[in-house]
Amino acid sequence: MTGERYRAFISYSHQDAKIARWLHRRLETYRFPRRLTGQPGSFGTVPARLGPIFRDREEFAAATSLSEAVRRAIEVSEALIVVCSPAAAASLWVAREIEAFRESHPESPLLLALVDGEPTDAFPGPALAEHNEPLAADFRKQGDGRRLGLLKLLAGLAGVPLGELVQRDAQRRLRRVTAVTVAALVGLLALTALSVVAIRARHEAEQRRTAAEGLVEFMQTDLRERLKAVNRLDVLTAANRRALAYYSAQDLANLRPGELARRSQILHDMGEDDLDREDYANASGAFIEARRTTGALLARAPKDPDIIFAHAQSEYWIGDLAWRRDDLTAADAGFQRYAQLAERLLAVAPSDVRSLREIGYATGNLCTLRQKQKRLSGLIELCLKSLRAMERAAVLAPNERQSQLDVANRHAWVADAYRKLLHDLPAAGRHRVAESAILQRLLAAEPDDAQLQRKRIWSERATAALEREMGAVEAGTVRLRQAIQDLEKLVAGDPANRGLAATLDEMRLELRRVPSRAGETR
Repeated sequence: MTGERYRAFISYSHQDAKIARWLHRRLETYRFPRRLTGQPGSFGTVPARLGPIFRDREEFAAATSLSEAVRRAIEVSEALIVVCSPAAAASLWVAREIEAFRESHPESPLLLALVDGEPTDAFPGPALAEHNEPLAADFRKQGDGRRLGLLKLLAGLAGVPLGELVQRDAQRRLRRVTAVTVAALVGLLALTALSVVAIRARHEAEQRRTAAEGLVEFMQTDLRERLKAVNRLDVLTAANRRALAYYSAQDLANLRPGELARRSQILHDMGEDDLDREDYANASGAFIEARRTTGALLARAPKDPDIIFAHAQSEYWIGDLAWRRDDLTAADAGFQRYAQLAERLLAVAPSDVRSLREIGYATGNLCTLRQKQKRLSGLIELCLKSLRAMERAAVLAPNERQSQLDVANRHAWVADAYRKLLHDLPAAGRHRVAESAILQRLLAAEPDDAQLQRKRIWSERATAALEREMGAVEAGTVRLRQAIQDLEKLVAGDPANRGLAATLDEMRLELRRVPSRAGETR
């Protein structure tokens, strides 16, 4: 080991050897983004790869004096990574390695990787005694997870912003999704060609249909969610058109119920994307056609929960389009029909998370509509009913991100009701705090998610207005200005999204109207 240096030393308990090996391999093989390589970091120039990482049982399997060899390795290591678990907390060997590292490197980075247990029973005593709190990455499923936990350690070792690595990781995953999609299309074509030769014509057609439907379902679910997360509205539109073309090439009378339901979902998605572009004419055509399809399905199977749900979505989008056009009468009718279908869904599937969510969405829409209509009678009861339904759904699905987003959204609307119509500013503030806490928790896990960033900006804008109304004008102005700067970045990344651009103009105008001194505006 003479003359050799290590970028980091991994300290771990024997019981955690498997994840220590995985961590060792991933750290040594990770390649940093080219735009960061060679740039100055907190600990020197950022390398293309970290270089050698020391793990005692890997490096010195035949050493005559392991403790002596380990001590020498600690002395030539630039950082210490502690794999934290209850077993590690109880390990005298891990504790001694931490103490030896601090003796040799009192100011060098000490990084904690939580893999099991809770921090109170997993962090070794010497690590908890640090004067400067060490960086901790939570590798547990309920924490950061392995992917984000690894990126946190890499950022800490190289001294680079975590956001840079997360962004690169997201781009990599998107490229992988695109490659998988292309491969699936190529595979589908290859399967079709082989089927012509290998199987009978009818069986060939059935296989093509099954494969195509699987691809359509992938485009509607996984691919759509990932593209939304990176603000690629243009790619979403192309994916929707390709999926709809598959069904348009067939006689609708020959489509099975499941295929018709998928077709209606594609129409919902296309209409939603048209709404984001403020193309209301095309959105209306998509939603009306979807409602015609789901209505026919419901007439065939009036107690099928999936079909009730599909038709409820059609009615929701019809109401939402009217809402955006400021036609409150039509919006009220659409949202009432949606609420009736939500109650019908709850009656046939009372224990489903989806049923509770639909009740939350439907009553939430009516809460929102009543606020715009300034109808105070029963308003807060509707708003709170929606919030309670979403909270019950979140209890049944605690690990689902959408459940948390739904609760945050309903807190926001309850806050608006208290602030704008009932003039109870303290109550509004409590619900804004609850909303913000949920969004911050989700953003901590996915800091580059565009949807979460948008929701945080809307929340910050509303909180800024509330602060100004409560007399904290300067604090509210600073918060609004920061929200505008954050939104400018999103608009730059999604120039086709007219809704974002329009909101940015509104917020800039709002800032100019904030009084800077008595009788003046900014």
